[in-house]
Amino acid sequence: MAWTPEKVKLLKKLWSKGKSTVEIGKELGISKNAVVGKVHRLELAARPSPIKKNETQKKEIQQPKPDHMTLMDLKLNSCRWPIGDPQDPDFHFCGENTVTGKPYCPHHCKIAYTSIKELSLQNSKTNKEKKDDSDATEDLQEDVKTKPAQKKKEGK
Repeated sequence: MAWTPEKVKLLKKLWSKGKSTVEIGKELGISKNAVVGKVHRLELAARPSPIKKNETQKKEIQQPKPDHMTLMDLKLNSCRWPIGDPQDPDFHFCGENTVTGKPYCPHHCKIAYTSIKELSLQNSKTNKEKKDDSDATEDLQEDVKTKPAQKKKEGK
């Protein structure tokens, strides 16, 4: 393809308007690579790369929101309860004020710490349920054992 003065003039005009190399190429009926080459040879003003622009936008998206505490944002009295998956860009820590002597805020302390009394109550309930289940199972097993014997006696 030969670059006529008219095509060069149109290229410069479209380039200054901020058109992409693909758009310019379509309008001129040439490839985007031909446009890039001619722009380079004409030493037209460079523009920011759209690829780098997209990478910058991705980095901005991945940065935590201002109200989200990263590990580096935590202070001595910041709740260290992790929120989310550590591999996700949105991962952060609670950051609320902690209970004295604990690494968590009151809300997360209730989740993290269970008193011995609560544990023993939960265990006794669980053990009682298990005992009731095993007693019922034993009763069923006794019924199964005795019924065939009763049938044999009745059959004779």
